Amino acid sequence: MRTIPSVLVLMALVVLTGCGSSDLAPESDTAATPEEHAGHDHSAWWCVEHGVPEEECALCDTSLVADFKAKGDWCEEHNRPESQCFTCGPERFERFAARYEAKYGEAPPQPTE
Repeated sequence: MRTIPSVLVLMALVVLTGCGSSDLAPESDTAATPEEHAGHDHSAWWCVEHGVPEEECALCDTSLVADFKAKGDWCEEHNRPESQCFTCGPERFERFAARYEAKYGEAPPQPTE
């Protein structure tokens, strides 16, 4: 008779433990979202915050997101185009930096975000 209540208590603990919220938030929750960038200055050719030309910055212009995703160019982990994800591939910045240097004759500022 004692084993049935013990088993029920153990099962309740397993269920409650499994349903609890995790202390570890998924990385995608901490990734930048386009809405967070609405306050940035978008008047220049270069997006200083993200290190790409402003017209190509999907973090600043949310209308670009669907096109990047449709092309399969999206980093789910960091919530930005894969081609612009310098966290996953720091060498990707060099492609954009070369365009900046060709236009301005100097190295671009490092992205701040």
